Amino acid sequence: MSTLTEKFRPARAAAPRPPKLPKVHTRKSAGDWVILVVAILIGFFIAVPFLMILINSFKSPADYNSSGPLTLPTNLYFDGIVNFWTRVNFPEKLWNSILISTVVAVAAVGISMFNAFAIGIGRVRGRTWIVVLVLLANMVPQEALLYPLYYMFKQVGLYDNVWAVIIIFTVIQSAFGTYLLASVYGTFPKELLEAASLDGASRWQILWRVVYPISRPTLSVLLIFFFIWTWNEFLIPLTFLVSNANQTVPVAISVLQGDRLMDVTTTSASALLGLLPTLIFFLIFQRTLTRGITAGAVK
Repeated sequence: MSTLTEKFRPARAAAPRPPKLPKVHTRKSAGDWVILVVAILIGFFIAVPFLMILINSFKSPADYNSSGPLTLPTNLYFDGIVNFWTRVNFPEKLWNSILISTVVAVAAVGISMFNAFAIGIGRVRGRTWIVVLVLLANMVPQEALLYPLYYMFKQVGLYDNVWAVIIIFTVIQSAFGTYLLASVYGTFPKELLEAASLDGASRWQILWRVVYPISRPTLSVLLIFFFIWTWNEFLIPLTFLVSNANQTVPVAISVLQGDRLMDVTTTSASALLGLLPTLIFFLIFQRTLTRGITAGAVK
């Protein structure tokens, strides 16, 4: 019985074999190797100054004088970091830099978004000339702005006040942000904006529910760059923050070097302490920066 059943059992259809995919050759060409070597060399030359700062920050002056700047320290020496920390009151300078950079970054991104929305989507008259004027204003060197700004803030009583630096850098950074975002908002699909208008959304709702969510990666990139750019600024804080209690980290480092004539190891320690906050900030928001830069690469 079993043999008859097996004899008349319908034959099973053979499962189709998956098509063979073409082999992808991953062999690098000569141009790829050249680009890789150039990238490694550039990365090496960028990393060398940071490595020298890190090595010499933990050397004693005697160790530095005997072995030079390129050798590893024989013993870890923390007096340079401690001396700089106490002599400049580093927590106070760190707070000033964090306050100025954070307020400038947030305010500049907000102002840039409102300006770009009015220019790029609001379609105001003469928007092209407005963007050109904003770009030209952003290209004015800071040296040309010192005396007019000094006179203005002296008259309003904001000289030697952190808010003077905050106002100046907010205007400077928002000029660049307005130019960049106006170009981005000008390419927004009109169908999406018209659909939101037909649904009864106001301009304010279109900004916060349509434009802001789509442009959030770009705004995040601007926020990170504005923070780092403001942190590293030197000339305007040096001019407008003359009292010791209002100085930022870069100004405190330079003023102390000229006033106390620090040794090389203490100078390296001061550079390391000034670099660490921005490095930590960059590492925390590295993924956000990568997502923002690559957001428009894939549709």
